[in-house]
Amino acid sequence: MTESDPLRPSLTWRQDVPVSERFDDPYFSRENGLEETRHTFLRGNDLPERLRPGFHVAELGFGTGLNLMALAAIAPCPIRMTSFEAFAMAPEDLARATARWQDDLGPVRAALLTAYDPRGGTFQIGPVTLTLLIGEAATTLPDWTGTADAWFLDGFAPARNPDLWSDDLMQQVARHTSSGGTFATYTSAGAVRRALGAAGFTVRKVPGFGRKRDMSVGRLDASPSSKTER
Repeated sequence: MTESDPLRPSLTWRQDVPVSERFDDPYFSRENGLEETRHTFLRGNDLPERLRPGFHVAELGFGTGLNLMALAAIAPCPIRMTSFEAFAMAPEDLARATARWQDDLGPVRAALLTAYDPRGGTFQIGPVTLTLLIGEAATTLPDWTGTADAWFLDGFAPARNPDLWSDDLMQQVARHTSSGGTFATYTSAGAVRRALGAAGFTVRKVPGFGRKRDMSVGRLDASPSSKTER
């Protein structure tokens, strides 16, 4: 591996669901990963209703690209997405992990598999212009000059991957959110909700997907104290 290559995740496969050996956590719900994404990240951010040309989604944790594909499948207009990922999957692992959604997401999956580069870059996936930033979010997010209208907070579980849910990182999420912007996440952990609330979001618990009782959503009602270029 050269210095320009990203770190690869160490994976275990359980019925073709990839599980991170580093964090001992699956990349998506074994129950129904696509429906979980639609419930948590799309409906949790009131999408597609809010989408308009130039709308910008940002994401912590690209993983298998499932959230991107689900978004691209319902976007009615050209939008942007920026995803932050520390451990990019190898292309062959991405192909295996997403094979189950060939019937539901075939065109956008094909576009992703054709364009995907684990070193990052900017790719066109249907109506979504994706910028994939590789590296620890604690470093890459503060240096980002963008502002998101909606966030998908999709790191591994806070108890297993606390760095991606730290108070400092949640402050950076708020700093890079437009006034009135939103977030959604599958977790309802108290520490995460408090960190997002302290960062300036109005945070609510709402019903989670499937057997998960709660998840969290929120809105940044006031302009962030430190604005960045949109």
